[in-house]
Amino acid sequence: MWTSAQDSRGAHGLLYSAAVHRSFLSERPMTSSDIVDVEQFWRLIEDARRRVPDATDSEAVAACATTLLSAYPRDEIIAAGPVLRKLLAESYRSPLWAAAYMINGGCSNDGFDDFRGWLIMQGREVFEHVVADPDALADLPVIRAGRPGDARLECEEALYIASLAHWKAIGEDYPDCVFTIRYPELDPAWDFDFDDRTEMKQRLPRLAALCLD
Repeated sequence: MWTSAQDSRGAHGLLYSAAVHRSFLSERPMTSSDIVDVEQFWRLIEDARRRVPDATDSEAVAACATTLLSAYPRDEIIAAGPVLRKLLAESYRSPLWAAAYMINGGCSNDGFDDFRGWLIMQGREVFEHVVADPDALADLPVIRAGRPGDARLECEEALYIASLAHWKAIGEDYPDCVFTIRYPELDPAWDFDFDDRTEMKQRLPRLAALCLD
């Protein structure tokens, strides 16, 4: 069974943000039931992607996923929240933040949340591949077709799928709860100026070739 979660969007600043997010600590390790719930969440996203006319439209995918989720039993709607937060925690990594900064021509703390929301809406395969290797974003058609800053790759709506589905189904706010999530330490080796083109080209060469050259 999923358990519910609180939403948090951090303060400004890369390292300060890490301290803020680290205050949200999980009291237990992931269990087998959590793994099943992650599978169910990804099936929800894939179902939404199949139903929309254009699966690259992340806002449409998020809206469709919200509508689909609103038809679930209430406990399953509530349970989707912590799964989403776990994915946000898994993707809270400095190299991915650097990639988002390069692609979007800048990336604030909230902007990084929204970028990861967009990434989740791309589906499990893309999400897991890119989290493991942010330079692989260079393989995505939407990246290859555009230029940095032309259209920001963000989806704030994705962050609120569970709460909006709960309101749509129940007519009440998403319940407060004590479920919290452990955010990882940001890698201090990546604590450099993301406007440093030389450094970015060395660390994310394929992406830099598309966005900086």
